[in-house]
Amino acid sequence: MLQIGPYKLSNPVALAPMAGVTDLPFRQLCARLGAGLVVSEMVNANPRLRDTAKTLLRTRHDAEIEPRSVQIAGNDPLQMAEAARYNVALGAQIIDINMGCPAKKVCRKAAGSALLADEALVRSILETVVAAVPVPVTLKIRTGPAPSNRNGVTIARIAEDAGIAALAVHGRTRACAFRGEVEYDTIAAIVAATAFPVFANGDIDSAEKAEAVMRHTGAAGVMVGRAAQGRPWLCGQIATRLAAGATPPEPPLEAQLALLHTHVSALHDFYGDFMGTRIARKHVGWFLHHHPRLGAYRQDFNTLTEGCAQLRMIEQFKLRDGAKDLAA
Repeated sequence: MLQIGPYKLSNPVALAPMAGVTDLPFRQLCARLGAGLVVSEMVNANPRLRDTAKTLLRTRHDAEIEPRSVQIAGNDPLQMAEAARYNVALGAQIIDINMGCPAKKVCRKAAGSALLADEALVRSILETVVAAVPVPVTLKIRTGPAPSNRNGVTIARIAEDAGIAALAVHGRTRACAFRGEVEYDTIAAIVAATAFPVFANGDIDSAEKAEAVMRHTGAAGVMVGRAAQGRPWLCGQIATRLAAGATPPEPPLEAQLALLHTHVSALHDFYGDFMGTRIARKHVGWFLHHHPRLGAYRQDFNTLTEGCAQLRMIEQFKLRDGAKDLAA
């Protein structure tokens, strides 16, 4: 069983931290549907942003989800250490450090995956944060700054020496963003070079793919990101496949719509009607992407500005053209 510090995970399938996606309602849903670990959206380490509406929402936790993992981002070791302490005081049980985000607005501030180009700074941040908090510290990285400098093995060894409890590796470089093939061979090399648990990440979009990636890399677990958007049951499907050798079917459409209704209602409660309806649009859009025969209703859904109207339309989805046929 995969263990991070004192925490034994129920299964080796983690939901990746994704800004604008893995808020509390989505984490609750994915955890309930079988994810073994869920990680918060990225929280900026800058103390001046601590009381912004966005940060306050991102640092809300649910006591039922354990262990509670919070991802922090920044490039100053002391600021990162203080951010770790602050989030532990708010209830974080694991601190995750972001050195994997390729977004330009993050990398322009020399944070996220931009840090991989400065190995000395990586070491300083990791050692300082680990020393600052009594909880396990984990790390998310890419395979390097660019294809010409895949230093993932070196970074992983630095992380292990610094006391990092577990590592997640997205199998592309910062320069690659989400383009091109995932370098599962590099992840395998990192696994071979270290002793701590490694989660393989990148283009894991099915239970069968997860099983194949774990077999190829020797990773202790997998981390699922974009493929879970619109499919919050995916982590649970993967966990069942890894445990039992067979993939459970996707929930029937009626059950999927019930989950979507519950999720959208939770978004309204969490953000309020104004923001909740707007944030619900992207989650419903991801869901509709997997159901082409329902996709025609996306434009209509995006015009709705009241939560009750959104919920009514979701209820109507199963009545339009026949729910059983729409799954095709």
